[in-house]
Amino acid sequence: MEKIDLLLWDDDAVAAATALAPDEETGLRSAQVSLAADLPGATLLMGRGAALRGLVELWVDSVDVWPDVVQRVPGDAYLVTESVPQPVASGDWLTHFTWFPKPGRLTEEEFFHGWHVVHAPSSARLHPLRQGYVRDAVARTLTPGSPPVRAIVSEYFAEDVYLDPGRLFGSPEELTRTVEELPLYADQADISSRPLRRLR
Repeated sequence: MEKIDLLLWDDDAVAAATALAPDEETGLRSAQVSLAADLPGATLLMGRGAALRGLVELWVDSVDVWPDVVQRVPGDAYLVTESVPQPVASGDWLTHFTWFPKPGRLTEEEFFHGWHVVHAPSSARLHPLRQGYVRDAVARTLTPGSPPVRAIVSEYFAEDVYLDPGRLFGSPEELTRTVEELPLYADQADISSRPLRRLR
């Protein structure tokens, strides 16, 4: 079983994604679709986040099905490995969705140490009211010409928490610590993020 993250850049692609359904013949096991949440006052719209219209998370028997999927639902497709440092609590949450490349100055070992070992625990302290954290490491870019991406992250919040910086973030000290740790795994100029709302 393999996972493909498909980033969608227009509303027609999002509409096509909603028609995806499990198909034993092709090995498509599930398709989870999220739509861009255009929220007034959202403070964490970064990089290409404003242009993203949706996300499809596909579980497939084999990555070989990706050309057929992208033909039906155009977007940037990435083969990923998923880990769940914080299981997603039951509820109707808003997703804070983030993606970024590995900085060229970092080795693979340095990048994953900074992202997984250093940042993951501090992100839990930074967002004490977070309801779940899913971390996808990109193994391969599938669609030719797609921007390089190494990290794809989904964090889950109640909408009222997400829109209130006083509740979204922990102490000022934790915010400062997170900013100081950032160069260990990413360059701020290359980070993209936006809120999404899961359709199904």
